[in-house]
Amino acid sequence: MEQRIRFCTTSDGVRIAYATLGQGPPLVRVLGWCTHLELEREFPDWESYFAGGLLAQNHLFVRYDGRGMGLSDRDIEDYSLDAKVRDLEAVIDALGAEKCAIFGASEGGPTAIAYTVRHPDRVSRLVLYGSFARFPNVQEGEQQVETMISLIRLGWGSDLPAHRQFFTGMFMPDAGGEAVRGFTEFQRNAASAESVAALLSALVRIDVTDLLPRVNVPTLVIHRRNESAIPFESGRELAALIPGARFLPLEGRNHAMQPDEPENEVFRKAVEEFLAEDEKAAIAPPATVSGAPLTILFTDMEGSTTLTQRLGDAKAQQLLRAHNELIREGLKAHGGHEIKHTGDGIMASFASASHALECAVAIQKAFASRNDAQPEEPVRVRIGLNAGEPVAEDEDLFGAAVQLAARVCAHAQPGQILAANVVRELTMGKGFLFSDQGDVALRGFEDPARLYEVYWEA
Repeated sequence: MEQRIRFCTTSDGVRIAYATLGQGPPLVRVLGWCTHLELEREFPDWESYFAGGLLAQNHLFVRYDGRGMGLSDRDIEDYSLDAKVRDLEAVIDALGAEKCAIFGASEGGPTAIAYTVRHPDRVSRLVLYGSFARFPNVQEGEQQVETMISLIRLGWGSDLPAHRQFFTGMFMPDAGGEAVRGFTEFQRNAASAESVAALLSALVRIDVTDLLPRVNVPTLVIHRRNESAIPFESGRELAALIPGARFLPLEGRNHAMQPDEPENEVFRKAVEEFLAEDEKAAIAPPATVSGAPLTILFTDMEGSTTLTQRLGDAKAQQLLRAHNELIREGLKAHGGHEIKHTGDGIMASFASASHALECAVAIQKAFASRNDAQPEEPVRVRIGLNAGEPVAEDEDLFGAAVQLAARVCAHAQPGQILAANVVRELTMGKGFLFSDQGDVALRGFEDPARLYEVYWEA
């Protein structure tokens, strides 16, 4: 699966790199230690677990490099829990998702817990793996961290791997030599010595124990019985103090699961089944209740009649199938519900205006990539969007909101995304760029409509 890397900015001005992988309901990974969105997928032992090999099959799996790590801003001083929550806030806001599931692994768990308590309306489900509420044995922990920081400052960036192998041994004591060598080198490239030292100094002060009783979303806690990095008791404490949490003990010592471990399948199945409990309910299309606020999207393929006359029915139908496939992939990835095929386009609805615009941009980018690869037969589409409260009947949508969306699409140029003013207002502050097209007279409507072009880049 191909990942897509983007950037967002936190409320304190730090640029954070995040990547999406797969399709389906969003699942956001929170992981604090030494991440690198590009390099971790090249390291098979890391990719199989933390980079999404086990979790991206049925989800839009979202990973990000926290401040000081990977592709995100490196020159950072603040690694406090509040700062880490700001990173997660920026990523979820950039996704435009109304709700998402969160997977908090290792020291990413406290960040996931704090975000969930602060934004319970944005989190559908919480999975915690190999994590803790407070650094184990704080007094001993401070001494241990001082020792670790000394090791880091002595030789983290050197060609001698011994200093970094100390941490590799904590994460994967039962891994083979090649895996150890690979992850040891990966750590050096993922973060500087200064960043790792600052991260560890902040880590020992984290304590979210008081927040655990306030977690009010369904939670699954997974912990290995002979965990090498975080004691089993830490996972048991999380499950005991989070109301209604489920606890899954796993055999094994490796904090970072290796590809050949039989526990992988137990882990994957447990997470998938847990998340699917909400996703089954979410499958119900949003267009079944009249008066529900929805964003309506129309697409229209340029010159479909001319294409049929020029290419013949069979070839034109082949292009139409390619058009349908790209649009349906976009709808699936961004929570859109196809209402009907219009002959040379598709009508869809979204519960979120942000999701609808994300989908429109993704569709145009997909067609741009396709046309670059096949310039002899380009396919270009118009996209128009409006939001309102349509009337639902016989699995279709009707009313002025739908009619206006269709007229907006008809007014767009091939390759353009046009949105009514209400869509712009609903997505204000979400990072979309609009260009005011002024008041436009649309057929069948007495009053002109204010339209905005949505910028996108291939």
